[in-house]
Amino acid sequence: MSAIRNPTSAGNDPAPDAPGPAPDTLRRATVGATIGSVVEWFDVAVYGYLAAVLGQVFFPGSDPTTALLSSFAVFGVAFAVRPLGGIFFGALGDRIGRQKTLAWVIILVSAATLCTGLLPTYHSIGLTAPVLLVILRLLQGFSAGGEMGGASAFVAEYAPAKRRGYLVSWVEMGCILGFLLGSLVVLVLNTSLTADEMEQWGWRVPFLMAAPLGVIGLYIRNKLEETPEFAQLRSQGKVSKRPLTESVTRHWRGILRTAGFALFQNAALYVILTFVPSHQEGPLGYSASMASVSSVVSMTLVCLMIPPTGALSDRIGRKPVLGGACVLALVFSYPLFLLMDTGNPTLAIVAHTGLGLILGVFLGPTLAAMNELFSTRVRYGGFSLGYNFSVSAFGGTAPFLVTFLVSRTDMNASPAFYVMAASAITLGVVFATPETAPRRVRS
Repeated sequence: MSAIRNPTSAGNDPAPDAPGPAPDTLRRATVGATIGSVVEWFDVAVYGYLAAVLGQVFFPGSDPTTALLSSFAVFGVAFAVRPLGGIFFGALGDRIGRQKTLAWVIILVSAATLCTGLLPTYHSIGLTAPVLLVILRLLQGFSAGGEMGGASAFVAEYAPAKRRGYLVSWVEMGCILGFLLGSLVVLVLNTSLTADEMEQWGWRVPFLMAAPLGVIGLYIRNKLEETPEFAQLRSQGKVSKRPLTESVTRHWRGILRTAGFALFQNAALYVILTFVPSHQEGPLGYSASMASVSSVVSMTLVCLMIPPTGALSDRIGRKPVLGGACVLALVFSYPLFLLMDTGNPTLAIVAHTGLGLILGVFLGPTLAAMNELFSTRVRYGGFSLGYNFSVSAFGGTAPFLVTFLVSRTDMNASPAFYVMAASAITLGVVFATPETAPRRVRS
């Protein structure tokens, strides 16, 4: 069994104060895992922030709302195959190890993103352009399905028990850093180029940047060693021969709980960080530059919030922090969306920041809590299965669904209801899940 506590198998956890790897080893493991998250979510962010432009590039001739819906529909298609990628790479990582699998994941993610930036437009090759866009988004989604489970498991299996929440939170922060980097690039482009220049060639620049980022990430990951827990498992001949079957039959509760945690995590993340910028620029009538500034401010504070709340969960437990964030979302989501719709750019940025801070509180401990639900034998695959199901069903589809919701209800604050519903369900899962933070369990 894993050194990380499995709620169904108490007693396998090492003492929280047991010595862990050397600080330099921990830093390299954390950076190596985090860099892939930066690359993956940079791609997701760029597509989301350029959704309005991409709609005109690949779906011209439509009204702005229809073009935006088409662009977000392609965005959602990538997420439909994430569970398949999670199954494939999760099983692979539980058989051959985390390090080798993560290297392949970053190669495929970077290649798909780079090729998106090289695509001909609709005006050049007609319907073939959006077809190729869909194919590349499918490849990106499939490969990305193996990123979060592997990266978070990699750090979790290196981290000392008493610092696991804090260290694993850096993988989550890598996601937001990717979003932040994407928003900064788009902000610079929006302020430097005209609308025509953005449609002609400016939209390509962020996607082409994936190449050097991917090379750096691959170099770092190739220098890493396998996690101590998996290396020990392999040396003892205890690596699972059928990790997918084992995770589904023996760890199905962990899979369902992971999906429940990830429901709010992904629904809120994709609404707040991907949908809101386009919402501000579209129905709310703010400028593209203002929407980019709002994203930068919001995500900067989210990044600053994640490590402290991850560390807080090491002290007081995962459940109080996760549950508290869900309650905040239930209470404040609707008022903040109303504040965003006042027509005042400053208040809109304040509202976006408030939503981001709530998200940041939840993101701090969530990856550690999910990893603690599984044994080493099936951690990569079990996590990936539950997590990617929620990403596919509730994350990638969120921008499309809430855009459709706004168009049907004519209520600019209606996306709040989606966030609130997700938080209510996840709150129930948090209450039903045993505490997994080692020091809290032993207190």
